[in-house]
Amino acid sequence: MATEVKLPRLGQGMESGTIVKWLKAEGQAVEKGEPLYELDTDKVTQEVEAEASGVLLKIAVAEGEVAVGRTIGFIGAEGEVVEVAVEAPAATAEGPAAAAPAPVEAPAPVEVASSSTTNGRIKASPLARRIARERGVDLGAVRGTGPDGRIVAEDVERAEAGAAAPAQVAPAPSRAAVPAGEIEHRPLTSVRKTIARRLTEAWTVPAFQLTVDVDMSRADELVRRQRELNPDVRITVTDLLTRLSAQALMRHRDMNVRFGDDELLVYPSADVGIAVAAPQGLVVPVVRSADRLTLAEIAAVRGDLVSRAREAKLRTEDLDGGTFTISNLGMFGIDQFVAVLNPPQASILAVGRTRDQVVPVEGELLVLPIMTMTLTCDHRAVDGATGAEFLGTIKAFLEDPGLAL
Repeated sequence: MATEVKLPRLGQGMESGTIVKWLKAEGQAVEKGEPLYELDTDKVTQEVEAEASGVLLKIAVAEGEVAVGRTIGFIGAEGEVVEVAVEAPAATAEGPAAAAPAPVEAPAPVEVASSSTTNGRIKASPLARRIARERGVDLGAVRGTGPDGRIVAEDVERAEAGAAAPAQVAPAPSRAAVPAGEIEHRPLTSVRKTIARRLTEAWTVPAFQLTVDVDMSRADELVRRQRELNPDVRITVTDLLTRLSAQALMRHRDMNVRFGDDELLVYPSADVGIAVAAPQGLVVPVVRSADRLTLAEIAAVRGDLVSRAREAKLRTEDLDGGTFTISNLGMFGIDQFVAVLNPPQASILAVGRTRDQVVPVEGELLVLPIMTMTLTCDHRAVDGATGAEFLGTIKAFLEDPGLAL
């Protein structure tokens, strides 16, 4: 009996997702655990794996937004017939239309298609399809300029501009003509819409900031020696910050919290998020139980998360949760900045670059490597003194890492 492929719920609060493209064609063999289609959610665009082995008998929903739990395809034995419920069209003045299941024969076995084969579907990039869907552009009337005639976003933009232009209307003589293509329109992706919504929510939170300078002499030496001891992974200052922040969170449990409407959730382990600039926008993958990992283990986890973030291959579980976030812009030459909270987390640490600075020490002027950190806290969950003690502990750990043992 054929197995229904239903749209899964990939995270708490997820009600729908957008199918970007299928990675298998009807008639192709599918193995359980093999990537089956790409799904765009409000957090990530990720590949969804097949939950059964067999043949992809039917794709019920080729693309577009789908509610969680809806059947989008069928996997079964070769030649098996499946029943597909045909959705009814909208009701008219003559009465509502009826919907009836229709038997669908499985397609004949086919060879694995090349990347240019589309099974009769219009060849278009996911972004082009999304723009066309949002702006009502018929892809069938668009000429593709991409590889093998594939429709790209620019083709849809040109088609829309051509359709919107009024026929035989000369430009007003009192206005200068604007060159075509000067303004690029980029529709918001689901991820960008989520970023906009969450950051807007963050600005409504009553927050405060605390800033300290840190002598990074011992921390830099520790990172250097750890790199020598662990040549297989590249250990960074961010990894050290993750490890020491996790230790500080365990010493200051009142900081390791998430804010709820009428309660504070105090977590038993430090799940530290790391802000990453990815092509699809800012994402915050989480290093789980960072307080229990070695520096080398954190570096390996962080390296994997960052790599997959930049390749748009993060999964929902990589982003869910998190009790604290680190945002490091030091590699961009930034000395100091204030990071925006990542609700419902109660705090976020903004880290600048390490710079040489003249510092008075016991009556002498010394040139030391100084790094500035700014802690932003949700004042509904964290008091000023609590945040100050926590930040002081991180500073002490960085200036003398042995204290974290």
